[in-house]
Amino acid sequence: MDADAVAADAAPDAATDLCRFIDAAPSPRHAAATLTAALDAAGYRRLPLTAPRWDLTAGGAYVTRGAAVIAWWLRAPTPPRGVLAIGAHTDSPHLRLKPRPAYASEGCLQLGVEVYGGALFNSWLDRDLGLAGAVFTADGQGHPVRIARPLARVAQLAIHLDRKVNDDGLKLNPQQHLAPLWGLLRPDEDPALTFGELVAEAAGVRASAIVGHDLSLYDLTPAGRGGVRDELVFAARLDNLASCHAGLRALLAAGPQGPADVLPVLACFDHEEVGSSSTDGAGGPLLAVVIERIVTELGGDRSAYHACLASSLMASADMAHAAHPNYGDRHEPRHKPVLGGGPVLKSNHNQRYGTAGPGYARTLGLADDLGIPIQDFVTRTDLGCGSTIGPITAARLGLAVVDLGAPMLSMHSARECCAAIDHARYVTLLTAHLASELPA
Repeated sequence: MDADAVAADAAPDAATDLCRFIDAAPSPRHAAATLTAALDAAGYRRLPLTAPRWDLTAGGAYVTRGAAVIAWWLRAPTPPRGVLAIGAHTDSPHLRLKPRPAYASEGCLQLGVEVYGGALFNSWLDRDLGLAGAVFTADGQGHPVRIARPLARVAQLAIHLDRKVNDDGLKLNPQQHLAPLWGLLRPDEDPALTFGELVAEAAGVRASAIVGHDLSLYDLTPAGRGGVRDELVFAARLDNLASCHAGLRALLAAGPQGPADVLPVLACFDHEEVGSSSTDGAGGPLLAVVIERIVTELGGDRSAYHACLASSLMASADMAHAAHPNYGDRHEPRHKPVLGGGPVLKSNHNQRYGTAGPGYARTLGLADDLGIPIQDFVTRTDLGCGSTIGPITAARLGLAVVDLGAPMLSMHSARECCAAIDHARYVTLLTAHLASELPA
């Protein structure tokens, strides 16, 4: 059986499991909890960042901070010679509630929201929205919240009141036009009290005990298979939960495999969509702290830590733009990844992506050995290029990076689309990356 046939056989399982993963993760904090639940089930141990020393024994372990998760498999209780990592992120563009969100307007209860990341505003209109995240009590404890029923809706203005919308295009002011309604105002009702009682019930705490929150609206439509042959995946948050899921499956499969002196790592950060500059973002110290502690607590010194980084390679796993069938002219003519065409290597000479020659060649070699087709993405020279955690991590830690992802459509929409076979190939390629030798 050829590689594509194997991938096609694996695609239904991988895609179905991806859909389950996404449905369990409506917010970054839920994504982190979903990752750690899978790690717990596989026997990984949770280590506290605050412990003065870790009990580092062979096997799997992980740390968390906010909505970030760093997991690894220690193949031998000796300082690793190098790290093979997968870097992804748990956050996606969405509508996040402001600190004092509840108010009333024109007889409706409304919620003040801030647009998180580069969301496509129009994709949030006229959708059934739930609420997810956490509330916090005075002791600093976070209490998860998930209201998985049609609670809120961002209603679009009727065409009768905006006659030229189809000719002139839809223009949305995020402050004025993206505030959802979530009920009808009753006489003498205080929207803040009603909202506090709502989230307190969902969190299982007293409303008076809540001192803060981190809450997001999310589309309630479940992730699912689509297309004439179920070859597509329709879901929210594919960017970048598909990479978190693929990285998780890769670590669980490849952890016990591979050279004993290589440390396989999965690093799922928060805040990539807003620049990564946070304690649990790729621009923060978390990954560096984890790797340094592993090296030094296993007997290595600072020099051994720096030598380890110099020998390491991270696959910056973030979804890629597939060529859009209705907008083919928006793509660089000779670098048009297509849905179903295989994983994508992303390059940018202005360092918006971290791919360099050795990592590029190594990834092509792994894919060739596996029989997996590889596509290239380069943005049009006259368009701006997005970025990833790749260049940030390379600059922060001094390790080599290659940027890759699976092709998708509707990136940063409330609903996105990818191909099932590409996700299966993505998992296979990332698994091989973690199980391989260090780059020369």
